[in-house]
Amino acid sequence: MNNITFGQYLPGDSLLHKMDPRMKIVLLLLLMISNFIGKNFITLALVAVATVMLVILSQINLKIILKGIKSIVLIVVITALLNLFYGTGEPLVEFGFLKITQAGIYSSIFMSMRVIFLVVQGLMLTYTTTPTSLTDAMESLMKPLKYLRVDVHAIAMTMTIALRFIPTLLEEVQKITAAQKSRGADMENGSLIKRAKAIVPVLIPLFVSAFRRAEELATAMECRCYRGDIGRTKMKQLHLSGKDWLAMSITLVFFAGSIAMKIILG
Repeated sequence: MNNITFGQYLPGDSLLHKMDPRMKIVLLLLLMISNFIGKNFITLALVAVATVMLVILSQINLKIILKGIKSIVLIVVITALLNLFYGTGEPLVEFGFLKITQAGIYSSIFMSMRVIFLVVQGLMLTYTTTPTSLTDAMESLMKPLKYLRVDVHAIAMTMTIALRFIPTLLEEVQKITAAQKSRGADMENGSLIKRAKAIVPVLIPLFVSAFRRAEELATAMECRCYRGDIGRTKMKQLHLSGKDWLAMSITLVFFAGSIAMKIILG
């Protein structure tokens, strides 16, 4: 759990930190769509170059990024295995009803790299954008939904609070786990079923703590006269600058290139 850094903000003075959060969200969505559009390694290589450029522009320590990737190793392994045995064509290796084909190996590597790039792109957003800025940006981008009577402010606030409390809850899990181990709980040895049962003494206090924190947060917001977005003003106004439009232009060219590669190469 020490490797889970998603949802954390890392202060910095990089170009990515200074960009408008609305533009960062839009650019991230375009990059993610480009990630899914590509069906070959050429398009995936373009996505890899764009992801590396994001990492360079963010000036985030590579060790921190690798630490974030380490937390999803199990997901990557499961994705690779599922795609490895579902390929079509002449089998290279057979394990009973399981067959490894060249297409399966291709799909396994491709999907694993795609998952990693998606995670890194998401980390670049959370690492370089404060929760408050994310709230303001999402609320601004979803503003057209107000005409459909959607409470945009509540949705944005809920999403940001959930993102903000990921590190807090992980820290709480560590404290509860350490307390249970000091009482003699064994959570690392034994069969899978035994270890699953050992998690129960952690989950129950965690849920109690989460509800307690939610109630405390609600009380604090009420004490500060929080009433939603009615009559509220922003301490920091969002403004698009020249570097934001330049980044958008470059991303649109990249997105158009991804679509062209998809049409040409299939």
